[in-house]
Amino acid sequence: MTRITRPLILLAPLLAFLALAYVLPFAGVVGWSVTLPEPGVQNYAAAVTDPLILSVFWRTLRICVIVTVVSVVMGYILSLLWVRGTPLVRMLTELCILIPFWISVLTRAFGWLALLSNRGLINGWLEASGLIDDPLRLVRNEFGVIVGMVHFMIPFAVFPLASAMRNVDERVLMAARGMGASRTRSFWQVFVPMTAAGLMGAALLVFVFAIGFFITPAILGGGRSVMVAELIYLRIFQSPDWGLAAAISVILMVAISALLTLLLKQLSPKGAR
Repeated sequence: MTRITRPLILLAPLLAFLALAYVLPFAGVVGWSVTLPEPGVQNYAAAVTDPLILSVFWRTLRICVIVTVVSVVMGYILSLLWVRGTPLVRMLTELCILIPFWISVLTRAFGWLALLSNRGLINGWLEASGLIDDPLRLVRNEFGVIVGMVHFMIPFAVFPLASAMRNVDERVLMAARGMGASRTRSFWQVFVPMTAAGLMGAALLVFVFAIGFFITPAILGGGRSVMVAELIYLRIFQSPDWGLAAAISVILMVAISALLTLLLKQLSPKGAR
């Protein structure tokens, strides 16, 4: 048994499971996209020409970009506190990062709904304080969707950022300070460029996850800020238009796969490229 065949044999069960669980279902979805309701590529043509579908694509892209930027910026701040803070600050920051993983997505979405709704805690406090006369519209719109998604995505942005920060050579920062650079200048011109790989990885990771979000936009958007995943659900269970839903799914899958490929290339060691 050669060194090549032994790992392949060990990987065979995993590869078989992945083929059964992912490849075959995806092949079925691709088949639906070109056969329902009749053979052809009319579903893909509709997906890229229908104004409603295009508006959903653009809304999804807009929300995902905003969520990515806000999540990465806030994740960068948390990562700084986690990696370079005092022991107490690091412990508290770590709890803030890990505790959200103990709460389900559905629970978090309904928690934000209780906070941001017209009769929620925030509007109730603002009205009781006399700061506003009418409740602010904080949910059932893009703002509520973005808030809920950012809350979910920040921990995912923290891990690649923290990993990049831990790999920063302190001697480089000390050399910059020794050459007269201020803390601010050494941070922006030395520290941030040295964590660029972590920034890129965090941005791609958050963006890829955000594209396929369903539960949070469906609850906090209230059907008024429909994203691609919710559109697929509606086309399957309410229209129904399985062929068009399958075509949209294939387009979404191809886009996510391309972004994941880019992510893996960015995070792979330089010697492996």
